[in-house]
Amino acid sequence: MNPTLTLLLRELRSYFATPVAYVFIVIFLLLSGAFTFYLGGFYERGQADLEPFFHFHPWLYLFLVPAVAMRLWADERKSGTIELLLTLPVTMWQAVLAKFLAAWCFIALALMLTFPMWLTVNYLGDPDNGVIVAAYLGSLLMAGAFLAIGACLSAATRSQAVAFILSVVVCFAFLLAGFPMVLDVFRALAPQGLVDAIAGLSFLTHFEALSKGVVALRDVLYFLLTIAFWLYANAVVIDLKKAD
Repeated sequence: MNPTLTLLLRELRSYFATPVAYVFIVIFLLLSGAFTFYLGGFYERGQADLEPFFHFHPWLYLFLVPAVAMRLWADERKSGTIELLLTLPVTMWQAVLAKFLAAWCFIALALMLTFPMWLTVNYLGDPDNGVIVAAYLGSLLMAGAFLAIGACLSAATRSQAVAFILSVVVCFAFLLAGFPMVLDVFRALAPQGLVDAIAGLSFLTHFEALSKGVVALRDVLYFLLTIAFWLYANAVVIDLKKAD
């Protein structure tokens, strides 16, 4: 794992070599705070919990995570440094994993910096901190799933803008999969088993269960398997595209 760790640290340092990382973190913190206290009615609810805070995470990640993921491979392909990267003493899987983990650690750092929210709700009342921990876990796993999708689509194009748009569209589809209006369309065309399978793909369904403090193995496994699938697809795409 030494080459993976070395590449991971190199990638993580690159985020803070430019103002982009700080801009992302500031935007994430400002939007999460604004959504929680204004749109989420944090004080009006009169409840000591972070439900309004986590409620908006899927929609924040829908745009912010693809913005992080779009540069992972598209920039390497456009500049031609992907060939140099693949000549280093690292395997394809190590490169894919290192880039993904570096970006995931960066997003985790942004999520960790929301701890004043947690302190605030504990100051104002007596929340169930176990539920909050589970919600943070669910949020991090969901961000990882968004990121894995974005990384794979970034590898498929040289354009960061195209990678961003494709990632938003695919991630939006995964969010909408559990919505009644979507399922009603499939009910008219497909058997109930297929409809249930589509509903089971929804990020919202699995995240909402975790955000309520129910840490079920199926929800954790869903996000982990989704990450693994898209990282595998990422490696396949790079292998197909490296000759381009």
